[in-house]
Amino acid sequence: MIHLARYDEQSVRLTRELGDKAEHRLDLYLFIPGELNVDSQLIPEQEFYLQGIYVRRTYSSSAQLSPLVQSRLISRSRGQQDRADPKYRLSVSLYAYQYTNALESAARALLANSEVKRDEIGELLELSATILRRLRRNVPKDESLSRYHVNIDNYLSWQTEQQFLLLAARMPFADDQQDLKDLLIKVARREHKHREEQEYNSKAVNDDSTRMSNKMRLLRRLIEYPVTFKRRTQELGVGEQRWLKAAVAAVVMTFVSFLLLESRLLVGDITAMFLVIAAFLYGVREFFRDDIRQKLWLWLRKGRPKWRHTYLDVNSEQTIGRSLEWIDYQSFDDLPEDIRTARQGNTPQRGESILHYRNDSKMLPTRFLSGYAQTRESIILDLDLIMRVMNPSTHIVFRLDNQEIIEDQVEKRYVLNLVARDVEGDGSVVIQRWRIVINHNRIVEVELSA
Repeated sequence: MIHLARYDEQSVRLTRELGDKAEHRLDLYLFIPGELNVDSQLIPEQEFYLQGIYVRRTYSSSAQLSPLVQSRLISRSRGQQDRADPKYRLSVSLYAYQYTNALESAARALLANSEVKRDEIGELLELSATILRRLRRNVPKDESLSRYHVNIDNYLSWQTEQQFLLLAARMPFADDQQDLKDLLIKVARREHKHREEQEYNSKAVNDDSTRMSNKMRLLRRLIEYPVTFKRRTQELGVGEQRWLKAAVAAVVMTFVSFLLLESRLLVGDITAMFLVIAAFLYGVREFFRDDIRQKLWLWLRKGRPKWRHTYLDVNSEQTIGRSLEWIDYQSFDDLPEDIRTARQGNTPQRGESILHYRNDSKMLPTRFLSGYAQTRESIILDLDLIMRVMNPSTHIVFRLDNQEIIEDQVEKRYVLNLVARDVEGDGSVVIQRWRIVINHNRIVEVELSA
């Protein structure tokens, strides 16, 4: 299952759990309204790839709110009396990373329900308190590791507070369930008080939500670094492009040289006429050479991957997976039947520009960190390049309110459709579609379509 949500004002984040299977394939089809006239000339594929697509893979686990490294962390923490364990940072980061992901996943599941379930909230509160208590009662003696422990505890406390306040603010509590809302707020206040008692943050940071958010974002990166794969990128076809350039130049130059010799035989001695003919032929060569090379290059690379990535474990530096990526514009008629069906809805938008991104990967689970057999992939789609070509104008819409005519200032909005097809190694296929409503400077709404 794929989850898509707004990441910031101009981008969305797509997240998928890759499971324990080695091979995976993801196809993304972005349908752009035809009135924007987006094509490879306005937004080249490579430009969109380099500026609008960011891919990251991390370790993952299916165990909800039960970190796999829990026992390992606790045992190592107790061994910090005399010497520092070099793997302590990795252990505590795994612990925090697993808890954070599980807490966010549980919060999303609760918000997706149309009714509040008392037992699920109670279980979430109990497990959260247990995991945080286990972390806080095992503080290392080594000063450098203790500072790292403080950063982890600081972030987990803040994230717990944020998730519980989110649930308290947005869940549809009934009149007889207000005690659950009060309990969530009480736990959030307890975490806030815990950070103040430990003096994790200065008063200036506590009083400024922007500074607090930026600091926690940096601490989140500190947690995710040991479990995020390092990615090395190689652009494919570079050598092939050089050989094509040389071959086209050789063929064109041979043809021009032949015509020059023929004109020399017809004209005779080197005269003004011969110089004019030579200048014309060299001009024709420059005019056609680049076009011929570009068309041949597009023909040779059509349907072939454009980038190869190698994923490395940042702890062991071992290669743990590889992936190939494609990106190109496609027409509606060239799309696979299942994608056309998913997009079609009530009326097919045949005038749309369709940008296709494909990601094929093969992982090596036997080289993963101990206790992990799955990975999570996050893809951020930055829509800023598309927003730049949108019309920022507004217009007036009239409506009646009783007997009064009211003028509403309405901004121009566009609807992008994103269709994702996830194919696993066993052949199972999942297709999903989202509507992304945007204007010229921000994403207004993201919703999953049936």
